[in-house]
Amino acid sequence: MAIGKVVTSEEAKEIDKSGKFNRQQNHFTTPFGDQPGMLPVESGRYRLLWAAVCPWAHRSIIAIKLLGLENVISIGKASPIRTEHGWEFSLDPNGVDPVLGIRYLPEIYAKTDPQYSGRATVPTVVDVKTGKVVNNDYFNLTYYWETVFKPFHKADAPDLYPDHLRADIEAFNQTLFHELNNGVYKAGFAQSQSAYEEAYHLVFNRLDELEKRLAHSRYLFGDQITDSDIRLYVTLARFDVAYYSVFNTNRNRLVDFPRLWAYARELYQIPAFGLTTDFQAIKQGYCLGNHAKNPHDILPLGPDISIWNTPI
Repeated sequence: MAIGKVVTSEEAKEIDKSGKFNRQQNHFTTPFGDQPGMLPVESGRYRLLWAAVCPWAHRSIIAIKLLGLENVISIGKASPIRTEHGWEFSLDPNGVDPVLGIRYLPEIYAKTDPQYSGRATVPTVVDVKTGKVVNNDYFNLTYYWETVFKPFHKADAPDLYPDHLRADIEAFNQTLFHELNNGVYKAGFAQSQSAYEEAYHLVFNRLDELEKRLAHSRYLFGDQITDSDIRLYVTLARFDVAYYSVFNTNRNRLVDFPRLWAYARELYQIPAFGLTTDFQAIKQGYCLGNHAKNPHDILPLGPDISIWNTPI
């Protein structure tokens, strides 16, 4: 079953001749705002499509819950197991998204742009009025939820992107993305020993630096949770249950870093973080499906996730 020109594997276009994984650029990047050409900021206008396995999508869900935007932006959830036809809405009755009527995410990408030939990714924001994709810019989405959607925030919403820290947060997030958030993928999808080793060292050098940073700070920027904490958390939450074994980032586990482990547990025990973290879905998504290289579909039983609830 082909759905337009959309591909459903990283190997199709994102591995270079040296065996390095080069993540595709986001295609739908029109910002939200009140300027000409921007996406209008309206309640009920957009539907965010996500999968619990995906860290890029998970961070948008955490931000939405922290900010109280659940009734402003509707949520559609795909199965964590990506199929050969792409992300599938098999969790919904009749196997289709109840608002958009699609079975596979690539359907709406092909409808939006018949020439689109990249992967259909989560998170995806769809304009419900037009039934078309308007934004899949996972790197910037949380910034929009935190800023231009502020008129819709709940009364006690945290300021995740404070003005006086924005330059520092943006610089930190760039490094975090290249060396850790995406670094684990560069190790896991590498198709040469040299590409894997380069990414492996990038990941653990950054984790070592973060362990030192948290010796002097409760969160990444002091005593308040910011956008950066969300971005670090989603990688840490997946580390021991997936990246350590599936992506061969196995020098240390998260639980071997005392400060990072305590920090991750503290965030997990905040409802917006913990209630949106589905460890079973994470294991399924990384170990099963069309990209897992697991021909017998063996799903690991461990590790023990009850330890995430131990006191800080």
